[in-house]
Amino acid sequence: MMKKLISTALLLTPLLFLAQTQAASFSCKTARLKTEKQVCSHQSLNDADVKLATTYQIILYALPMGGRDAEKDRQFQWLKQRNACAASTACIQQAYLQRQQQLDQLLQERVLSHGPF
Repeated sequence: MMKKLISTALLLTPLLFLAQTQAASFSCKTARLKTEKQVCSHQSLNDADVKLATTYQIILYALPMGGRDAEKDRQFQWLKQRNACAASTACIQQAYLQRQQQLDQLLQERVLSHGPF
């Protein structure tokens, strides 16, 4: 029983390191910007990034073709705004909060309320 537990732990250990170096939308190993480095080094920012990236991908998949380009433009503008925060954790957190609220509202209004659910 103990050998099985140790074997399982050894198999899962590399996954823990992988999870710590990867945010949802970019590789932390290649993070260049101060903002990206902050996201990688703060669990709450990393979690916000994962949630936002997931919500964004759902929206892109569910929006009609004409709406996707406009949403991609809004995301690009948001990324510029987020990156302007540099290493300010509070600024980055606020940027994620505001964008997540926008995406949640869009998801509710344009996707969930009109979808085939």
